[in-house]
Amino acid sequence: MRFENFIYKDNLLHCENASLISIANEVGTPFYVYSKKTMIDRFKAFQKAFEDIPHRIHYAVKASSNLNIIKLFYSLGAGLDVNSGGELYRALKAGAKPENILFTGVGKTEEEILLGLQNDVFLFKIESFQELELLNELARAVKKIANIAIRINPDVDPRTHPYITTGLYESKFGIAQELAIDAFKFARSLNNLRILGIDMHIGSQITNVSAFREAIKIMNDLILQLRKIGIEIEHFDVGGGLGVQYGEEPVPDVFDYANAIKDDLKKSGCKIIFEPGRYLTADAGALITKTLYLKSNRNKNFLVVDAAVNDLMRPALYDAYHHILPVLNENRNRVIYDIVGPACETGDFFAKERNFVETKSGELIAIMSAGAYGFCMSSNYNSRRRVPEIMVDGDKFFVIRERESFDDLIKGEKLINELFFTEL
Repeated sequence: MRFENFIYKDNLLHCENASLISIANEVGTPFYVYSKKTMIDRFKAFQKAFEDIPHRIHYAVKASSNLNIIKLFYSLGAGLDVNSGGELYRALKAGAKPENILFTGVGKTEEEILLGLQNDVFLFKIESFQELELLNELARAVKKIANIAIRINPDVDPRTHPYITTGLYESKFGIAQELAIDAFKFARSLNNLRILGIDMHIGSQITNVSAFREAIKIMNDLILQLRKIGIEIEHFDVGGGLGVQYGEEPVPDVFDYANAIKDDLKKSGCKIIFEPGRYLTADAGALITKTLYLKSNRNKNFLVVDAAVNDLMRPALYDAYHHILPVLNENRNRVIYDIVGPACETGDFFAKERNFVETKSGELIAIMSAGAYGFCMSSNYNSRRRVPEIMVDGDKFFVIRERESFDDLIKGEKLINELFFTEL
């Protein structure tokens, strides 16, 4: 299944039926390219895996937040999970109705909470006692009742990268499980809040389904305790986190995941909410980049490309592995390369000591599984312009975000003459 819609035809890599060389000739490099079919297929597979339990998929906008990607999943029937005022703005601009939006986030500002209240989002996910107080106060001020779920930290180790582990007691997310009952009791005492659900999210890129099962059992016990004291829980949000295969690591597919947790989810007696992001988008995307230079320092061979750490920061941030393919597939010698970018950082790399085909200047390579936490984490470091995003639909491709211009780099800046020395 991994990047199943990136295939070679006549030795040239295509996304669906669109040649990546043809796209590069039109838009230049580097660029992100996404397969619409992969996103649709992954969404339908997720729906199918859980068709026998009451559920709703809310696409995690943070994974890939282009308006067209948001709208695609929304048009398929997904709700949306947003993590900031900006993501809420994007969701609304993409045509989502507020009643289909969950507002997540450990540090929502007053401005963001008011934006959610003014737009009547379906649910706020609460992560602290102080947030409960603030939301109640702001809801009272605008004469509204806010629907809430409380995020509980079940202290379960998902065995993933520490930067994306969110369900252990030392993480900043959620309310500790030993304080959960007190948090719900406190929420019940606040007149402008309505308790609808309970929430967990133990991490991202999780490849061991036993961690999900362990956390769900803890949450089921809390749901039972809450019902005993008269607090009804309608929704159980299990978050996202299902991993994809970046390298050769074994990864459960969505049906393995479903079979492992469905029985426990049924015991909750709740409608289940899922928040997949990476599973839906990662393998749908690739970063296409051009080889600029080849160089050797003693026994080190470097392949320098025109994409950089500002375009895809996962390798530098997480030491993440991404499979890399040549766009032109020919029989040739193999070389051990460090595949690096032009940014002024030693951490600007996409692969180290990678056994790759011998490559010439000007050739294109594809950095795979880059559809999640790729463009949306990009920056203008080194005053590099952010790259275009391309959506492929069969043999057609569409520029869904243009390459930034140099003028875009300084938008919002202005020179203040009185700051500078003048000649005497």
